[in-house]
Amino acid sequence: MASIQDSTYVKLCAQLASRLSISLASARRRVDQAAAQDGKRDIEGRRAIAQTMLDALDSNDPDSAERLTSLLSSSEGDGNFILED
Repeated sequence: MASIQDSTYVKLCAQLASRLSISLASARRRVDQAAAQDGKRDIEGRRAIAQTMLDALDSNDPDSAERLTSLLSSSEGDGNFILED
C-alpha cells in the first residue's frame, strides 16, 4: 500500500515523532492506527488526529513527568535490568 505523501500530514507526523523520540514511520503508524479506530480514512481526518496528539503532548499534564520517570527508572527486580555487561 502506498503511503500518504501529503506535506502537512508528514510535517505533523514528523513533529510527533520528534516529541516522542520515535521514528517517523512509528509516528505515522500511531496516527494511522488511531484514525482507523475512529473510522477516519481521509487525509483531513488523519491530520486532525495527528494535531490532537500534538495538542495532548503540549498540554501541561502533571502526570506525564511521573510516567516518564517511572518508564526510565529500572531496578534489580526488573527483568530487563543488567548488572554487568
